[in-house]
Amino acid sequence: MRSQYPARNRNGVRDLVMVFICGVAQVIAGYANAQELRLNEIQTVGTHNSYRISPPREILGLIKITSPASAEALDYSHRPIAEQLGDLKMRQLELDIYADPKGGLYSNPIGHASLPDNDESARLHPNAEGAMDLPGMKVLHSPGFDYRSTVPTFVAALKQIHNWSQRHPTHVPILVLVELKDSVVGPALVKPVPYDEKLLDDVDVEIRSVFEDGDLILPDQIRGTHQTLRDAVIDEGWPRLDECRGRVWFALDNEGQLRERYLAGHPSLRGRVMFVSVDPNHEAAAFRKLNDPIRNFAEIRDAVRRGLIVRTRADVETRQARSGDTRRRERAFESGAQYISTDYPVADPRLTDYRVALPGEVEYRVNPVTSRRD
Repeated sequence: MRSQYPARNRNGVRDLVMVFICGVAQVIAGYANAQELRLNEIQTVGTHNSYRISPPREILGLIKITSPASAEALDYSHRPIAEQLGDLKMRQLELDIYADPKGGLYSNPIGHASLPDNDESARLHPNAEGAMDLPGMKVLHSPGFDYRSTVPTFVAALKQIHNWSQRHPTHVPILVLVELKDSVVGPALVKPVPYDEKLLDDVDVEIRSVFEDGDLILPDQIRGTHQTLRDAVIDEGWPRLDECRGRVWFALDNEGQLRERYLAGHPSLRGRVMFVSVDPNHEAAAFRKLNDPIRNFAEIRDAVRRGLIVRTRADVETRQARSGDTRRRERAFESGAQYISTDYPVADPRLTDYRVALPGEVEYRVNPVTSRRD
């Protein structure tokens, strides 16, 4: 592969074990030419808002008074990140982050003040260990009433991902989708800090504070000697799976002005850490976020056939889990999107048996749209 794609530090024995495991996994997956399988030629499952814990029942009750639909949409939770990566074999995560350059902006959410004043409430306070007082990006859905998270800070979440990855060096690459939040849903009594050029740079800095280049798949690595990312993906393609196992890569969830601001001064994402979702004809085209596999089905298939990697969503706002409707889930798999996101890697026993997993509970399978069998 590309000479500028840095090798991870593994000893010889671990390399041999990895090659054996990779080969076996690909034979099991039914891929006839295992050595040629590339990152964009697989399909795997991940989670939406991977850090999130449902608001306490008292807060959900308050939300339900004014908007029953909103209360239903917010009533889901995820397991800790390491459990998702390990027990559930999730290979795509999503983190929402608020900028907090001075620290303390999100330490005392107004919603928590509505809870009973007791030991349990104190234990569940988002700043119980003081992490929210420190400067840096914070991980939460909304700072007023939907503030609960399994991990308080971006760096802490990154460390959990990195630590798990280092312990499992043969995993297929983990995509981390990062949404930059600068607005609030409902009352919060705080005003989020908008992402300017420095704060956008700080997102990259926080990622690089945990991950070395050899741990990552970076836009510069994929571009190589090509002028643009789009040219590299068309002419050379994504790395072979065996060459990028054990790595993590990042993509910006935001589009519009924040995406353009992130691209400014970095043509084709030169020097950047995160990929961005853009039109297939854009010079930075390599990744696309197309969340609706029913409405966007043809668009997803077109992007996949062009060599782009696509993330889509199998379910939204708990609707599919409540109804048991699997049509959106099945279209997501049929579309060829490489990363399929869900709020239900396991079924919620309060609802239906709806969940999203690959057949056989495997880590990945050969992509149904890009597969090239001999």
